[in-house]
Amino acid sequence: MAKRRKEKEKQAPVVEQTSDNKDFREEFAFGKVNYIILLVGLAITILGFILMIGGGSKDPDVFNYDMFGFRRMTLAPILVLLGFAAQFFAIFKKS
Repeated sequence: MAKRRKEKEKQAPVVEQTSDNKDFREEFAFGKVNYIILLVGLAITILGFILMIGGGSKDPDVFNYDMFGFRRMTLAPILVLLGFAAQFFAIFKKS
């Protein structure tokens, strides 16, 4: 078994060649545009979660109706879903 290991270590790594006789180089999983869309989607998702923060009351005896406002109940969830949709699109978009 040790002999097989040594034989495998001695073998040169296999390099695929194209028809142009040039070395094949591995590329990233996604293209540049995909990564940009992915980062934009991540930023939109984070913004949505930031907009959901807060709405609590400093005084526990007083109820704050601000937590049911447009920003937290409508805008923030829409931004989160749009961010997730952008990330989904970036993953499945062909480069």
